[in-house]
Amino acid sequence: MSHLTATGAVRALGVGAPGYAHPLLAPVEWAELTRPGTPVHWAVLNVSDGPGSRPDPHCLETAGRLRQAGVRVLGHLDLAHGSRPFGELVSGAQRFLDWYRVGGFYLDRCPTDRTDLAGVRRVTATLSALLGGEAHLVLGQGGHPHPGYAEAADQLVTFSGAWADYRWSQAADWTADHPEGKFAHFVHGVPRTHLDEALRIARWQGAGTIFFTDRPGGGTGQNAPFHSLPGYWDEIVSRIGQGVSE
Repeated sequence: MSHLTATGAVRALGVGAPGYAHPLLAPVEWAELTRPGTPVHWAVLNVSDGPGSRPDPHCLETAGRLRQAGVRVLGHLDLAHGSRPFGELVSGAQRFLDWYRVGGFYLDRCPTDRTDLAGVRRVTATLSALLGGEAHLVLGQGGHPHPGYAEAADQLVTFSGAWADYRWSQAADWTADHPEGKFAHFVHGVPRTHLDEALRIARWQGAGTIFFTDRPGGGTGQNAPFHSLPGYWDEIVSRIGQGVSE
């Protein structure tokens, strides 16, 4: 079930956690997502480059707590820019469902070109069917893809990168044809003094789900800056549901 209403409007701007470190390494981060009143739309669970080879007891416990708190858990599947075999993706998705009872999937390193669109649609249709049509699917592209991808999933990550680039970014023209909340933005290196500006940009560009952090880029892995809480987490939680004047 998407976080969009029947009229296409987002319920409220909220947080999407791109994938914290393992619960043993980031217990505070995972616990914060379950704090009452925290506006979290979904959290990505990446056990070991996917679901891993066997159920992880710490991740099982964390996934259960998230579900009890009303947070949708998304299983992390790496599309490897379209090079990952279809059978491997479906097998990984099934393990996520069987072990962690996920409510959808985050398709990392999703292709963006028109030539790959049919393959991605095949994957998303299959994943949706695995959950009886109730899967929440997010394409982790990090930039604006061919517009046809907007029909393949509930949300698209159309920005993932540094504040220095985000503050001058612009949405592609075709995004105006879609409801507010169709898009998600992940931004690192956002100074505390520019947090309100970053929230305004997200709203102007139609993002319903965000993750902003003051952590710098770099480190191991594309999502490394997002593996821990931002230093101003409490400020985001307190501001995000209040609306930001445009």
